[in-house]
Amino acid sequence: MNRRKNGTALGQTRPARLAMAALVLAATGALTATFVSGGGKGTADAATSLDQFVSIENVPPNVQNPRPAAGASTGRFTVDCGTNGIGKFSPDNPVAQPGIRNGAEHVHDFVGNLAITANSSDADLDASGTTCRNGDKSSYFWPVVRIDKSVRGGKQLQQALAQTQPMVVCPSVGKRLRAVPTGARGTVDRLLAELDRQQAAANHRMTASRGRIDAAFNREVIDSLRARRAAMIKQISTTITAAGGNQPGLVSLVDCDVSYDDMHARMPGSAHRASVKAAQAANPRIQCPAVRDRLPGVPDRALAEVNRNLDDLDRQISEANERLVTSRGQGGPAFVDNAILGPLRAKRVAVLDRIATAIGRQAPRPQGLDALAGCTLDQAPSTPAAPSSAPTTTAAALPDPQGPNLELPGNTGGIVRPAQVLIEYRGNPVSTVVPMPKFLRALTGDAKPTSRGPANARATWTCSGFADRLSDKYPICPAGSQVQRVHDFPGCWDGRNVDSDNHRNHVAFADKATGACPQGFRAIPQLRITVAYDIARDVQVKGQYALDSFPEENHNPFSDHNDFVNVNSAQTMQRIATCINKGKNCS
Repeated sequence: MNRRKNGTALGQTRPARLAMAALVLAATGALTATFVSGGGKGTADAATSLDQFVSIENVPPNVQNPRPAAGASTGRFTVDCGTNGIGKFSPDNPVAQPGIRNGAEHVHDFVGNLAITANSSDADLDASGTTCRNGDKSSYFWPVVRIDKSVRGGKQLQQALAQTQPMVVCPSVGKRLRAVPTGARGTVDRLLAELDRQQAAANHRMTASRGRIDAAFNREVIDSLRARRAAMIKQISTTITAAGGNQPGLVSLVDCDVSYDDMHARMPGSAHRASVKAAQAANPRIQCPAVRDRLPGVPDRALAEVNRNLDDLDRQISEANERLVTSRGQGGPAFVDNAILGPLRAKRVAVLDRIATAIGRQAPRPQGLDALAGCTLDQAPSTPAAPSSAPTTTAAALPDPQGPNLELPGNTGGIVRPAQVLIEYRGNPVSTVVPMPKFLRALTGDAKPTSRGPANARATWTCSGFADRLSDKYPICPAGSQVQRVHDFPGCWDGRNVDSDNHRNHVAFADKATGACPQGFRAIPQLRITVAYDIARDVQVKGQYALDSFPEENHNPFSDHNDFVNVNSAQTMQRIATCINKGKNCS
């Protein structure tokens, strides 16, 4: 009997496995260290070794279904956004690391919004096309699964870690600001410089953990930095607003992360992938010079006009990136130059001139803005920084995905396209749901349970026909059963915010036993994404498929995660909520 339909809420992982996931072993005298992945491993052997695979039939049922009470919302709304047939892949992480190029360090499948990159604004997302049949412009994205029949990781991973200096990486605030009033420019520049100093001080602290992974120390550094950045960024927003500017909240830019990027340069095969020809680069995108952080203080009477034009520049880049996706394979070698980059440059020249003119009516006209008009197609392979035994103060340059398999150092092999992607919005077992706000951002799972600790990691793996159990290991399925990943998102919202300083506190999971939301939160349509794969059983048995991951996770199955930005219109989201509250099945 197939038990997959109307799957149940996410189960809990075993306490012993959570304890293992938190364990970090002390470094040796040579500053090498072994670490324990969230999957329960005790060494730095490849996370895709056979002990990271389990027969789903040996996983005991562990999914809990709260019984619906009076007043429950029992409906279900499904959205068909396809299976990424157009091939929108990217190592950007627009929710957790906005503004940071290749921030994920692994490749994501994207469905829904066509324009989204790490730099997209809400206005860009709203103007985008979509792969969703009902016009939903939301973005749904998760790490790809690959099949690699070669041996992964092992001693090479441990050696790479032993030479790696962890770095603190933070989103740029200056490049995301709206027009800064003349009266606030000096104060804002001083505060931006202080943000840089804070990050530098955090990086200095990180030298204490060179060559090893210490989740507790990482949390201490990041939590302390987050608190100071939150205060400083709030002061920047307040300063701009008090001077007459229009600066929405910048909370999405508060959180930083500890990165082990330098491991990429030391992983086996890095030199080979760095030599791939530029024509084979698999992640082309439009790169344009930043404008926002190049402007002087803007006179009060020019603020609104300058901001409108800055928004136009953002939309132009998003439209060009969307055109790259939808026109792939069209025209000859000069197609991108003639059909995308040329028109984009002409549009940017006009907008930059309007910005300079608006400022020049009230103050000295800024010079040199026209030099920022030209954009390029960024598709050349970037070479990771050369390995060095000396401590570093900046993160290694990350390579773009290369070749027909979109490979990155440590993330190799052919990408498995999903056989099915089921996107569902579901109800709450104790109450009705309210529409989620437009541009709500949400995460589920944690991409870094090794270096951050397992508190937010979730078991996601199962097989079709086994909806009563979820595993934190890769499943081996019976013949005829699909490998599945079930990603349940938080179904409760604080009623005010679309993001928070750690991208999590504005939403919450309902109580696993009762289904009730925490005090102060209200139920929203709870998103579930089920990704199914047809993977040959011999590949499963031999342990030859795995997630893309951050280097320190080494394909840890417990690092599975999924990200979401809601770009449904208010009307559509109201229709979703009404359907669910009436107990209907809609699409």
